[in-house]
Amino acid sequence: MPLLYTIGKLTVAPAMRLAFRPTVEGLEHVPETGGAIFAGNHLSVADELFLGTVVPRHLAFWAKSEYFKGTGLKGRFSKFVLTGLGAIPVERAGGRAALTAFDAAIPALKGGELVAVYPEGTRSPDGRLYRGRTGAVRLAVAAGVPIIPVGMIGTEKVQPIGTRIPRPGAAKITVRFGKPLDFTGRSDDRASLRAMTDEVMSEIQKLTGQEYVPRYAPPRAHPAPVVDTPE
Repeated sequence: MPLLYTIGKLTVAPAMRLAFRPTVEGLEHVPETGGAIFAGNHLSVADELFLGTVVPRHLAFWAKSEYFKGTGLKGRFSKFVLTGLGAIPVERAGGRAALTAFDAAIPALKGGELVAVYPEGTRSPDGRLYRGRTGAVRLAVAAGVPIIPVGMIGTEKVQPIGTRIPRPGAAKITVRFGKPLDFTGRSDDRASLRAMTDEVMSEIQKLTGQEYVPRYAPPRAHPAPVVDTPE
């Protein structure tokens, strides 16, 4: 576990539990060892905080590559924090550059690490669950690891879009883990990837009860630091 992540587990995680008292369901589906991908709905920046708080193992999140390349004091601090947390840089521009994230994630997953992604690709603008992009299942098939569906409830009220810090008492937080989805041996052709992604989103919807929207979420002018794997 990266040093800064370890420090966070010893300090930030207990504080989050004390301040917000999140309810956790299905923790038995989180593997004690071995690689896996956590694929969840995305309501708030706080999703990463709560997910990292309740999962006992290290979770590597995807982060925009720009956050690793900033200049000045703020840029250096951002790079220090993300590197210390074990985040994986990803190019949002797409193409071959975006696939470098896969190059970093596949060996980590095969080596027994956990990676968290948000198939919607951005935070939901209205609390509904939007169509998932295929990057998560493509990664799962390539690495030969299961996908664990994750449902976050209440985070959009605790830290709405545009606010800087979570607000204790604003809502009850619930984190639900579904049964692992094993896509081992499945084809990685476009139609199969789409079908598997729809299956993942269906399982997430069952955990959250959100209204499902069968189209991609509209892009935000200022996207969250953590992003989905490339389409």
